Amino acid sequence: MKRILKWCFWALLVAVAAIAVVYRAVNRVPSADMPQNERVYAIFEEGGCLSCHSADPQLPFYSKLPLAGKVVIKDVDSGYRAYDMTRFMEDLKAGKQVNAVDLAKVEKVVMDDRMPLPKYYLVHWGSSLTKEKRAVVLDWVRDERMAMYEDGLTGERAAEPVRPIAHSLETDPAKVALGSALFHDPRLSVDNTVSCATCHALETAGVDNHQYSDGVGGQKGGVNAPTVYNAVYNFVQFWDGRAQTLADQAAGPPLNPVEMASPSFDDIIAKLEKDKPFSKAFKEVYPDGLTQANITDAIEEFERTLITPDSRFDKWLRGDDSAITAEELEGYEMFKTYDCATCHVGPNLGGLSYELMGLRRHYFADRGLELTVEDNGRYKETQQERDRHRFKVPGLRNVEHTWPYYHDGTRHTLEEAVRDMGLYQSGVELADAEVAGITSFLRTLTGEYQGQPITNSNPREMIFGHEHDH
Repeated sequence: MKRILKWCFWALLVAVAAIAVVYRAVNRVPSADMPQNERVYAIFEEGGCLSCHSADPQLPFYSKLPLAGKVVIKDVDSGYRAYDMTRFMEDLKAGKQVNAVDLAKVEKVVMDDRMPLPKYYLVHWGSSLTKEKRAVVLDWVRDERMAMYEDGLTGERAAEPVRPIAHSLETDPAKVALGSALFHDPRLSVDNTVSCATCHALETAGVDNHQYSDGVGGQKGGVNAPTVYNAVYNFVQFWDGRAQTLADQAAGPPLNPVEMASPSFDDIIAKLEKDKPFSKAFKEVYPDGLTQANITDAIEEFERTLITPDSRFDKWLRGDDSAITAEELEGYEMFKTYDCATCHVGPNLGGLSYELMGLRRHYFADRGLELTVEDNGRYKETQQERDRHRFKVPGLRNVEHTWPYYHDGTRHTLEEAVRDMGLYQSGVELADAEVAGITSFLRTLTGEYQGQPITNSNPREMIFGHEHDH
């Protein structure tokens, strides 16, 4: 009996040793002689990330089995719904600079050691993210982020996913002056009553604070007007991303039948050309005169100046420890803990990706209102089912003044918006103290325009009281 136990012990020891050897072999860290991006690519490729996070997953053989198959399909659907890694992997393989949102998402998952799921790496041994592999990835993330931004941050803050607003961007002053005049000119509308500034007033944080804006004849739009401040940092414009540039965006409202309702830019140009001093000044800057392309180019140039640097948080990022309080800093840490800083990244804390509204819980089912065409988000433009309810992530600069919130303008206070973002996007029910902490951080993002703090003169109670009556 003792001999049998002894042999069992040694057999078990050999088996454990063999398993350890095999495990270490299949989970080896790619050679340090490889370029950094190739090492990271190899780690994620061996990890099988695209098995769940892509439109065309390579399903394992056991996905066809009755019970295991259901689990696999559910995990694949969930993974792809949350994050499509295809572009990230392509950029990584090609040695291109990856998107800041991709960088933040990968960093957070690796830091939290969330992926791959245990039920995956127990079957696919080579997929495990060991401590050594995580170190390689996180070092790459830090180096990639520091190379991505030229904002002068130093020390640990140089690796933060949130970045400060630049103090200025290169612009043409003559074009800016014309663009400012056009931005505030109601002649872009059919009845000379609505200008760009009607919905994006600079004195009210670049918004009008209404759920839906008023167009000509009192018509209502179908989506909440986002702020024009810092829009230059967005990778596309509009909630559904249908405009690639600020100039493209500027061309939309003048011809929109609900907003400015002008029949054509020819009609707008005919009105502007009757203003001889303006027409003369315009030709001095644009020799070919008033054209749609030149009008929208001038407006874009003006909007490039609508940046709001020197928020208290920006000062903290640049090294001023006294710029924010301990509570506000704790709020920022919670903002990162609950994954907010995986989408709200970069100088504008957003505007760099499309994300699903209701990632962890069905927002539209809970909302209870009839779905509108605007609720489809990016799907309006692509007709791809995966894009349904996906929206360009809004920037959070000056967010304390840009109420109401969300594409549908249904959240009137910052506290409401934060609490529901936790529920619908992060899948957590935030405690009151956590809501207060994150909100306090968000208030540090209010910056300055032309040296003056961003404020809002709109009476919140009067606006919301009127809307509630309806």
